Parts: sequence; C-alpha cells; structure tokens
Amino acid sequence: MENRNGVPIIGMNVVIDCADASIMAAFYSKLMSWEWTHPRANEGWAAITSPTGMVFIFQEVEGYQPPMWPWQEGKQAQMLHLDLFVNNLEEGVEHAIKCGAKITDEQYFKTSKTMIDPAGHPFCIGTYTHEPV
Repeated sequence: MENRNGVPIIGMNVVIDCADASIMAAFYSKLMSWEWTHPRANEGWAAITSPTGMVFIFQEVEGYQPPMWPWQEGKQAQMLHLDLFVNNLEEGVEHAIKCGAKITDEQYFKTSKTMIDPAGHPFCIGTYTHEPV
C-alpha cells in the first residue's frame, strides 16, 4: 500500500521506552517466542526480532516513569499498548504470567485480559473472538 505521496512504507520497527532494556527484551522474547537479536543493554538498548523480520527495540530512558493503568489524572498515561492474539485466552494469560507479566485489577472484556509488562506498560492478550453484545 502506498501513502498519499506515493512512497511505499516497506517496514516498521516499534521502539518502547523503559528503565532496563535487558529485562524488557528477555520478557518479550520469551512471551512472543521472538529471537533476542540485539543484546546491546550496555549501550542503553536491546531488540528482538520476529520470524518475519519485525523488530521491537527497547530503549533505556533516564528517569523513566511507567504509565498508569487505568489512567489517572496527573499521572503518566499510556502512549500505546500492544494487542497480542492467542488461540486460547487462559493459556495465553498463564504464559504471560510465567514470563513475568502481571494481570491488572481492572478488566473490561471477556475475550481479552489487560496485563502489565516488567516496565509497567499495559498490553492485552486476547482472542479474535468477538465480544458478546
């Protein structure tokens, strides 16, 4: 697909701020079964790569403040979150917890669960099942 200028976007990386790049790379590498391709934590970053070549980069930020979930006035709000899909929600949540995630107290859907990664970022584990109305 081309953008309005006719220049195709042929790839994309996701960069996630954190306090410790190694912890985040280890967590997401295990959670998503992606290869830890760039263990550069001594340089302030690390990255994992999917089998199809998508890269998640974890970038250490001095004074990093984790986002607050759910949102609270005057606190760092989430800037993005990941929706990860599995075939079996219970198994996916159990796997995420074994990798180091925590389940949030606030849940809004039956077909997904909001979790927190080691740096405090919310993410969701869900199924492609439609939410009952």
